Amino acid sequence: MLKVDRRQELAQFLRSRRERISPQHAGIMEGGRRRTPGLRRSEVAMLAGMSQDWYTYLEQGRDIQVSSEVLESLARVLQLNTNERKHLFLLAHRHFPVEEKSSEVRISATLQHFLDQMEIHPASVIDARLNIVGWNNAFRSVYGNYDELSERERNLVWITFTSDYFRQIKGEHWEEAALRCLAQFRAGYGRFVEDPWWSQQIAELSAISEEFKAMWQRQEVIYAPEGLKQLDHPVAGELTFHNLSFTANESPELQVVINMPFEGTDTAEKVRQLLATGNFA
Repeated sequence: MLKVDRRQELAQFLRSRRERISPQHAGIMEGGRRRTPGLRRSEVAMLAGMSQDWYTYLEQGRDIQVSSEVLESLARVLQLNTNERKHLFLLAHRHFPVEEKSSEVRISATLQHFLDQMEIHPASVIDARLNIVGWNNAFRSVYGNYDELSERERNLVWITFTSDYFRQIKGEHWEEAALRCLAQFRAGYGRFVEDPWWSQQIAELSAISEEFKAMWQRQEVIYAPEGLKQLDHPVAGELTFHNLSFTANESPELQVVINMPFEGTDTAEKVRQLLATGNFA
């Protein structure tokens, strides 16, 4: 089997994008014809503000480390579109670039339609920062109406350690849920450690929650999928769900989470009653 080398893939990708850009499109004016298409390596390096040797090493597939700033410069010089820029970061850093605009993520109409079709299954969509960015009516009836909440108030870690309602419905299972949530959060932090949003979130939660501070210092990184989810709803009483999660095809940074009423319990009927009465927690 042919072994695919990530550095070689990066080298080929850079070369192909360099060769498709004419000097004129890059703002370089010169007379005469060139033997090879596109920009020279020296021109890419100059426009990106890096040494020619360093850029050459990248196109040679050498095992060197480049900063996010250098990759952003290359993306600009090579005129990469959104998908190409993400591909560049995946090849070089094994993760997507940090987006400076942390404006709220909008899920597609198709994905929202899917959530709505879940009916008695509380379903939500969570982004890489564990912000809850989409939900259905069943989710509202069980977990609360998030429509009027800010992005911060809809962050799963923030909710876990600051929401009295979340602590109430989790009951004796709260600590287990908190540790699992933090393990998932730490996994994300490891991928986006250069993003200041994560360090700010950690600092602020540490300042307002001694439980968060103590659990975070435990350095838990093990993430076990949640099996049965048991809740104590203030109106419906005990609810028991299977928990299913998967990545959305439209974006690998979005996770779809579905709570399926556990068979042999009255959970499904209780959710139907909550929906019928419009009783959103």
